[in-house]
Amino acid sequence: MMFAGLLTVHAQTIEKNTADSQGITLDRVIAIVNRQIILASDLEDELQISIIDPSRNLKEKETPQQALDRLISRTLIQQQIRQEDLAATQPSASEIAGRVEEIRKELPACVRVNCETDAGWKAFLAQHELSPGGVENYVRNRVEILRFIEARFRQGIRITPEEIEAYYRETLLPQYPAGVAVPPLQQVSARIEEILLQQRVNELFSSWLANLRKQGQIEILDPSLAKASDEEAEGAIKE
Repeated sequence: MMFAGLLTVHAQTIEKNTADSQGITLDRVIAIVNRQIILASDLEDELQISIIDPSRNLKEKETPQQALDRLISRTLIQQQIRQEDLAATQPSASEIAGRVEEIRKELPACVRVNCETDAGWKAFLAQHELSPGGVENYVRNRVEILRFIEARFRQGIRITPEEIEAYYRETLLPQYPAGVAVPPLQQVSARIEEILLQQRVNELFSSWLANLRKQGQIEILDPSLAKASDEEAEGAIKE
């Protein structure tokens, strides 16, 4: 607590050496999460890298509050991963390279500028002020967190045949227009089981993350981000 307090009072700005002719730029501490600081430059990086987030709606511009909320949640999760020492969550270099290739081939923002080619990928990175290393780090963190969620919450969950049949009857069938051939339950049961399993994992994870945020020491030092970020967190938990 004393350390966090000292950071709050005395570390409102941090000097960072840069390679440009000016020599020094100032970076602000905008949040502290269990004694780990989040800088204004971290928020800027998060806003830039969000262009390759597969869940992002490109029609809506992401706000700094949304990006900060994601940074806070990610920091809490990564702290938990380190505490539990889950080495199995670490992706290999080949897996990271494979995920980057998927982004280049499948991400809508990338497909539009032909990122499959080296020239197109290089132009895309330059346009959004990204580096290959930054993208790889983003992918590494994402895979690590997804593996942690799978390992912690997926094991032990059992989906019953009754639940699969209920989803098929109440959710899947109504989606088919009249006159359209409907696949039999046996054909889609495995996919339904996967959907229900993922829903259960998401529910457990959301509840766990909400408790983690409540128990953590989170302090937002930028008044313009504080209230809005809290509202974003509550909305994300409710969803």
